[in-house]
Amino acid sequence: MVELIKQTISSSIALKTELLNQGDLLNKVNLCASEIIKCYQNNGKVFWCGNGGSAADAQHLAAELSGRFYYDRPPLYSEALHVNTSYLTAVANDYSYDVVYSRLVKAMVSEKDVLIGLTTSGNSANIINAINEANSKGACTIAFTGQTGGKLKDLPTHLINIPSTDTPRIQECHMLLGHTICELVEMKLFPKNI
Repeated sequence: MVELIKQTISSSIALKTELLNQGDLLNKVNLCASEIIKCYQNNGKVFWCGNGGSAADAQHLAAELSGRFYYDRPPLYSEALHVNTSYLTAVANDYSYDVVYSRLVKAMVSEKDVLIGLTTSGNSANIINAINEANSKGACTIAFTGQTGGKLKDLPTHLINIPSTDTPRIQECHMLLGHTICELVEMKLFPKNI
């Protein structure tokens, strides 16, 4: 058991080390932070969506912006689209699970906003539909995926595709880079006087 624990930790470290060698990917992360900063400077909002563990990550990262990250500062509008379970279950039941996010995007997202979709495969129909809907409204779209980007590959404004096919390791990197983006946004919008 201890050897398996060591293997898992080593695998996580190896992928995160690989990220350091992905110059294009790191530039995309920086660009995404800049897009979110610009969104907030223009009174926009940041929306997140995902399924399963990616839904939990979306909610976690939304809270980092709407609450606080490292230090006290004014809140930023950031919301995970799955948090209204009555809406989610009604639309999934009455229409289709494939449209649970795109219907909210249609109602809530404007051209000033950013929509971020998390899907390790890049093939989640509800995330694809949400990205397409946000694109049609002129919003900035960001997708966090695994290595290939899946069907989402060419759809978002910015693709952050982790160089792996291992779902748990991909999700760990989504959180690492998501946290990094939140830190950059907080530092830029609310610089600390030291």
